[in-house]
Amino acid sequence: MSSVSLPGWFWIIYYSFLFITLGALIFSLIRKRHIGMSFISIVFVITLPIISLIQGIGRGEGLNEFEHLVSQLQEGAIWSLYVVVGYLFLLVWWFVFLFSSKIIKTKGKNLFK
Repeated sequence: MSSVSLPGWFWIIYYSFLFITLGALIFSLIRKRHIGMSFISIVFVITLPIISLIQGIGRGEGLNEFEHLVSQLQEGAIWSLYVVVGYLFLLVWWFVFLFSSKIIKTKGKNLFK
């Protein structure tokens, strides 16, 4: 049985994103900023790779992980909807984290307060 997978560079970026996000989430919780959103994001960071891995085991031959996710999303599988919503939530969390903190400044003033 031959298995098709995404290239190695993709997995390096993917897991780097998850580990950096987890570190930023812990930092955010320590600083007591966006606590509710951070807890939800931690749940997503932990569960998304697990759910994707478990559901990816049974994918059809010739499909990589992304193609399998898209095909399951088109079929209306709940797990694929959860995964897509989870990744979108993490992107929104990054936006909120970066633009509401003192990390990004414009001419000595915060971009957002």
